[in-house]
Amino acid sequence: MRIEIRGAEKLSFRERQVVILKEMGKSTEEITRTLKVTASTVATLYHRARNKGYEVVIVLPGNVMGILGGEDDNDEDESE
Repeated sequence: MRIEIRGAEKLSFRERQVVILKEMGKSTEEITRTLKVTASTVATLYHRARNKGYEVVIVLPGNVMGILGGEDDNDEDESE
């Protein structure tokens, strides 16, 4: 699995850092400790980034969800 941030070129370096950490599920408190900034700075950077319109996309390799055919299709036939 790979995560892409489309529109990242519109973001400043600090905005990208905050977006990446937020999208990884980090709390504002964790981000403030990691980047050594205040909570209001994190909020401002995140708000600015969202206004610039980035998009997070998850790229999954191959058939990891089992919906495009392959081995998982045979499992259903065997149970009948």
